[in-house]
Amino acid sequence: MVQAKTAFIGIGAALALAAIGPTAAALDAPEGTIVAAEPIDTFVPYPDQIRHRIDYSIWTAALSNFVVSMGQPLRKKPFNPPGTIGTRMQMGHNSIYRLDGAMIGFSFMDKAVIDSFTEYRRDLESVADSLDIQSIPRNEQLAYWLNLHNVAMVEQVAKNWPIRQPREIEIDGVSLQDAKFITVEGVALSPRDIRTRIVYPNWKDPKVIYGFWHGEIGGPAIRRSAFDGRTVPDELERAAREFTNSRRGIEKRGKTLHVSRLYWEAAPYYFADYENDLRGHLLEYVERKALEQVNATSAIKTTLREHDIADLSGGSRGNAFFSNGRLNRGIVNLLQQRAQKLEFIERRGLRKGTVTFSNIDLPGDPENKGEVE
Repeated sequence: MVQAKTAFIGIGAALALAAIGPTAAALDAPEGTIVAAEPIDTFVPYPDQIRHRIDYSIWTAALSNFVVSMGQPLRKKPFNPPGTIGTRMQMGHNSIYRLDGAMIGFSFMDKAVIDSFTEYRRDLESVADSLDIQSIPRNEQLAYWLNLHNVAMVEQVAKNWPIRQPREIEIDGVSLQDAKFITVEGVALSPRDIRTRIVYPNWKDPKVIYGFWHGEIGGPAIRRSAFDGRTVPDELERAAREFTNSRRGIEKRGKTLHVSRLYWEAAPYYFADYENDLRGHLLEYVERKALEQVNATSAIKTTLREHDIADLSGGSRGNAFFSNGRLNRGIVNLLQQRAQKLEFIERRGLRKGTVTFSNIDLPGDPENKGEVE
């Protein structure tokens, strides 16, 4: 077992109170052909694997301190904070997706915390110097790449906070998604490289899409715990269901199903016959209202994207604290809306509990039981 060493400081009691491949420009352009990126051969998983695992408990501790889940998706208009009815003024987030997914408390992070993210990212990179990532079980490899990607994204967004949209971040003049600031086994990588040149070419199951955090409200939600090689299939399954059943994932307008632009980046790897393959994929996860919308549409357009930061304060320093130490009204408003949403879910009996069984080894089970393909 390998364990990185970095420690983190949490929010504390404050929250209790309340490139090769498609470029960023290509993803924001009208639909056209996006060619699959060339995979990086050195990171192709080996057929013969050694039984090692990596412990991410330190990253889990950090996430549990800074990430606030907004609860299951409702596909309804967000709740208004108390006292705002009849006024157009709203402090903090105004995105229709603000009560979906999860938010990170970047405004609570000091320099020591941000520096610890950089140290932890380097710890994860150094793991590959003593252990061939390609040689460990495929689920362990997948958890490594998902966690490394998300650690790097959180690190860079935290370094550049306050910022309204992570797509504005540049490293040495290169956009965050394409900046090669990650180094594994001597290979310089960008966040997009990890997705499109390592994971997408080597894992056939498109649910891996939902493990990558892009820093935006409109993307897959960041988890409150690290991905674990023992449970990553179930973790990705839950992430897929949350995103596809939310308005961030799909939205019906007339006879057209509008879907997230994140699917366009993954299309060359998973959706060759784009509309048919994507519709089939969605039907594996959507339920109730979302299922009705998929079945009631005849065409697909890839248009949905919300670039605002997935941050409690909306990426604004003014939304951090008042001078007397109380939470700013923007954060309070969001947490009050979240409380209203959770009360609504409880009142309507919509809360869904989940029971997760880790891979239990039984006599005769194959060694690769439970692997994400």
